[in-house]
Amino acid sequence: MKIPSSIWTLLIGIVLTLASLWYGQNHGLLPTAATDEAVLVDGLFNAMMIISTGIFLLVEGILIYSAFKYRRRAGDNEDGPPVEGNVPLEILWTAIPAIIVIGISVYSFDVYNEIGGFDPHAIHEAPMNQESMKMPGHGSAMAATLTDTPPSTEPNLNQEKSDEAMQDPATAEVRNADQIPQLRNAPGVGIVAPTIGGSPDRAGKPPQLRVNVTGLQYAWIFTYPETGITTGEMHVPIGREVQINMTANDVIHAFWVPEFRLKQDAIPGRQSEIRFTPKKAGDYTLICAELCGPYHGAMRASVVVETEEAFDKWEQEQLVASKETLNQAVAVNPANLSPNEFLAPYTKDMGIQAEMLHQIHK
Repeated sequence: MKIPSSIWTLLIGIVLTLASLWYGQNHGLLPTAATDEAVLVDGLFNAMMIISTGIFLLVEGILIYSAFKYRRRAGDNEDGPPVEGNVPLEILWTAIPAIIVIGISVYSFDVYNEIGGFDPHAIHEAPMNQESMKMPGHGSAMAATLTDTPPSTEPNLNQEKSDEAMQDPATAEVRNADQIPQLRNAPGVGIVAPTIGGSPDRAGKPPQLRVNVTGLQYAWIFTYPETGITTGEMHVPIGREVQINMTANDVIHAFWVPEFRLKQDAIPGRQSEIRFTPKKAGDYTLICAELCGPYHGAMRASVVVETEEAFDKWEQEQLVASKETLNQAVAVNPANLSPNEFLAPYTKDMGIQAEMLHQIHK
């Protein structure tokens, strides 16, 4: 019994759909999703992977089938039929990709908005003025993002953010804001410093933790304004929204943690901002994703996502370690032991005798 072509088409469609759905959810191409924002980005990536897999299997399947079905047979020297085109088919394969692209665009817009990529008030913070309308040349808005704008009576929001960050003594020690002018925003365009703010449900609410990040060749320095901690690795607690305020001391760098699915430029003279909410504990690597010099590949730092209790313990340890006097720093000698008594358990395995320690401390 011959199976109708419509049944074959239905079966093939079901198989392609199931295969695409399975691979789109089980491709294993992405690292761990360590933030709430990563889940949204992964959903978009998986949707595009499902569509791409389906299209790939369909197109390649038709090509292979056609190459086998319509191959030239032995002894067949005739020309093929003169097919000039098929208007309905051409309309179909033009309309379907258009619908797919529009759908992905709408989905992408929604995801970017959910992670705080759109600020509806940014355009109003730098209104159009006469100077911007008289700016010569084409592409003036783009030029304004790369160079300083003409003198204006509007407030310099980059300068205000820089001044706010510099109020933290620890941040002021590592940044050279006094040597790099804070550039103005482009008139009529809004904030041109890269910004990913809070999600719509946290719009207008302050972050639960602030970290000032400074990029310089070839290291990242993290300062915590609320506690005055300065460190070379970033610690953040699970479930608390973190706001990263960043800039660069020399050239353009880029803050990128693959597990967070977020990347933001750190630009000299501009105050970049990014917000995220960690969700999975672990040690992750912060990578500079912008070519910044010959040792760019070595510009990495550790990012530790930990429980609230572990973060509080780390914070207390950093505060103790930052004290100026040794008596305040060494808080692990509660019994007030002598130096050789306190160090004896640690030096025994090293072959150092207590008498030797006593002589050293005399």
